[in-house]
Amino acid sequence: MSTSDDDSDVLQLSAEAQRALKEFYEEQNEKLLSQCDDKDATDVKFDEDWQLSQFWYDEKTCERIVECAFKKVGSNGSIALISCPTLYKTLKKKSPTMLIKLFEFDKRFSVYGSDYVFYDYNEPMKFDEELLNSFDLVVVDPPFLSEECLTKSLQTTKSLTKQHVILCTGEIMEELATKLLNVHKCSFEPKHNNNLANQFACFTNFSSELD
Repeated sequence: MSTSDDDSDVLQLSAEAQRALKEFYEEQNEKLLSQCDDKDATDVKFDEDWQLSQFWYDEKTCERIVECAFKKVGSNGSIALISCPTLYKTLKKKSPTMLIKLFEFDKRFSVYGSDYVFYDYNEPMKFDEELLNSFDLVVVDPPFLSEECLTKSLQTTKSLTKQHVILCTGEIMEELATKLLNVHKCSFEPKHNNNLANQFACFTNFSSELD
């Protein structure tokens, strides 16, 4: 998942429209839950929700990031995905035995069963304590291009990872990302199915084929 500017130009829905939209998504989620289980949930197709600043990675981006992650931790490793749900399917199909947890605000992804963890970046430490420092690698893509969102998302990241991190975010966040996480910018550029105005970049705190 990617980001877009969180500013005053974003269209605001009326309270009534917001309630209707919320009810619609809840109804859709119930349908998904009734049709899926942990075994076949990876076949479910999710549309982007612009209200949640969702912009899905394209197939090549998913493959590149997943290949890097797999080489780093192996089939018996553990990976946390924070606000980047499009990586889940590719990663699960690449290594069904790998421990994967998707930290995501959008409850539609609860169809992934025990692999799903509800996550709100506004409450960066609200998750089970047993998950602290339990992942070999964390991939994070904060949903908004703001200092607050990046800072809180990386607070979660540092609390979950044992060591390794892949960060995808707007190139303009490089200085803050480097300050908070000691990452470096890679030559690889994440791409999305729908082109974004913001220039995107990938950062890691280790050497890899993404450099």
